[in-house]
Amino acid sequence: ILISMPSQKSYNVFTVSILGFLFTLHAVFPAYISSTFLAQFTGEESVGLVYSVSAILAIVSFFGLYRVLNRIGNYRTALLLMSLEFIALIGLSVFNSGWLVIPLFAIIFVAVALVGFNIDLFLEEVSNEKATGKIRGQFLTVVNIAWIVAPILTSMIMTNGDYWKIYLTAAIVLLPTIYLTHHNLRGFIDPKYPKINLKTTIRQIKSDTNIFGVFVVSFLMQFFFAWMVIYTPLYLHDHIHFSWKEIGTMFSIMLLPFVFIELPLGRLADSRFGEKEIMSIGLIIVALSTAMMSFVVDANVVLWTALLFTTRGGAAMIEIMTETNFFKKISLTQANITSVFRAVRPLANVVSPIIAILLLPIISFKFIFAVLGLIMFLGLRYSLALEDTR
Repeated sequence: ILISMPSQKSYNVFTVSILGFLFTLHAVFPAYISSTFLAQFTGEESVGLVYSVSAILAIVSFFGLYRVLNRIGNYRTALLLMSLEFIALIGLSVFNSGWLVIPLFAIIFVAVALVGFNIDLFLEEVSNEKATGKIRGQFLTVVNIAWIVAPILTSMIMTNGDYWKIYLTAAIVLLPTIYLTHHNLRGFIDPKYPKINLKTTIRQIKSDTNIFGVFVVSFLMQFFFAWMVIYTPLYLHDHIHFSWKEIGTMFSIMLLPFVFIELPLGRLADSRFGEKEIMSIGLIIVALSTAMMSFVVDANVVLWTALLFTTRGGAAMIEIMTETNFFKKISLTQANITSVFRAVRPLANVVSPIIAILLLPIISFKFIFAVLGLIMFLGLRYSLALEDTR
């Protein structure tokens, strides 16, 4: 279904896409309930600190990952991280003490970030530069189906605040992911992974205005995702007073743009339109619709669903264009730059909650979305300056 001509390479793309789907599905199950779950131990105002500390650990891990990759390879590294995460998920489903829950959450956070990078390497090895937009669009479409399915299933599984069921479900879904990796990807051929000298890598990134621009826009997109994943469920559940069943339905509909528009936009980026135009339109849509969330106070499911759907429509445009633009310019041997690119996500998870924590004592909770909308406008300076890759 991913590539029309049957071949070993198309089979590999299909395999990596299914791997991406299963891994994302397991990760999304707890994604939107974790902030509410952790708030039981930390309080609403401090939950962002747990995300920030976890993200710092992920960033540090990224820059030491090349040693592990060169020693045991991407295939074994992915299996090791998935197995470690499986144990941590089981732990969260069993323990109910903050002293245990918070470290286990941090382990899961780091493992998810690093395995995402492992999957990037698998996909890059079977990608074709001329079809990068198509392949990345197909991969993201398959992966994003998990983001739609998981919230609905989560709302069905968790009926009375029994969060342990969600973490146990995530662990169970991780098992076929481990099996698929073990059975199908053992033949992955590793390149020589260069040592990640942070100063040198940052100098390389800054020396290329196009790559630097993509980094900035990608950071803002991940900043948006981090902010929304932590604070939207808290706001909708604790302030607007939607039930988890309503939230699950809204979130599933909200994420539909990632499935329906990324593939066609990826193909358009390969053939007709440049990435920067679509990226810039997406930034405008995200900024305006996110800011509007601060001014909707009624518990109207239809209105909130439409608003959330619009925010993700813009985000989907940004995501596929940053992925396409970046991976057209980067090869598998430039794992140091790819590693830093993927470290943008945990970096955003550090910065985003800290800014929100600083804001919450001085502004009403609802106005943090207006601030986020203003921040997203900053990306236009960089997206409009990009050089298209067609």
